[in-house]
Amino acid sequence: MSEKKIIGIDLGGTTIKFGILTLEGEIQDKWAIETRITNEGKYIVPDIIESINHRINLYNLTKADFLGIGMGSPGSVDIENGTVKGAYNLNWKDTQQVGKEITEGVGLPFAVDNDANVAALGERWVGAGANNPDVIFVTLGTGVGGGIIAAGNLIHGVAGAGGEIGHITVDVDGFDCTCGKKRCLETVASATGVVRLARKLSEEYEGESQIKDSIDNGEQVTSKDIFGAAEAGDRFAIIVVDKVSQYLGLACGNLGNTLNPDSIVIGGGVSAAGEFLRNQVEKYFLEYTFPQVQETTSVKLAQLGNDAGIIGAASLAMKFDK
Repeated sequence: MSEKKIIGIDLGGTTIKFGILTLEGEIQDKWAIETRITNEGKYIVPDIIESINHRINLYNLTKADFLGIGMGSPGSVDIENGTVKGAYNLNWKDTQQVGKEITEGVGLPFAVDNDANVAALGERWVGAGANNPDVIFVTLGTGVGGGIIAAGNLIHGVAGAGGEIGHITVDVDGFDCTCGKKRCLETVASATGVVRLARKLSEEYEGESQIKDSIDNGEQVTSKDIFGAAEAGDRFAIIVVDKVSQYLGLACGNLGNTLNPDSIVIGGGVSAAGEFLRNQVEKYFLEYTFPQVQETTSVKLAQLGNDAGIIGAASLAMKFDK
């Protein structure tokens, strides 16, 4: 096995995370810098270049020690041309030539993909997906994202919108979504969606509940509060979590029936609810799938946490191992 290394970049709105990895997906070093989004994000790429070059010099390495660099980015990513557009949390409205600039600035081949896609690649490679060629990743955070890997390949679609799991329709009477349509999974299963759903359901609930009391009193309630209360036996919180799990189970069931992956991996901040959430989702997943899928597709929790993006991004550089 080659001793060469790969570099992964997880580009976020507040922090840029970096990692130097082996070709087996082991992180040997990781660090982070602030994302400077001022002046239309013009400092972001130069900061990335400077940080990588500094790290390579710090360890007395040379460009010959590396296969290349991979990066996960928000926004609309053109993987062929190495460009990013519409990453509004980075202040990148116009097309950014990230591939050309980083390749020239560091002197290594560069690949980029959507941040949710690369997190899926990470979990598939050395996380819960156990390097199986057919894995779906669902990430539950501020929104709901994901990535679909079929026969070892990421599904991008003709416009790069493949794997937008958060916009699967799950509720015929649901909320408006930021995407412009209604009833999306994201509106009821993201961190904010869980709270929105709880507020709606609290209008009809008449029993005792600390979570309902907090909502009625105008106090701030988080998805973590709701899952914690449900585990502790709060009857209203249990109803909310059951409904969220039903929506997730329906979406995962539809994905399972369509693609029959080895596993559907659930990650992101909301997944911190752990086995309690996974068990609930699996119950509905089994209800909404047919026997062959029930017997062959597993619902799992993500294993890599915040490292999934770095690891998956680095794996993009494996294609330079010629």
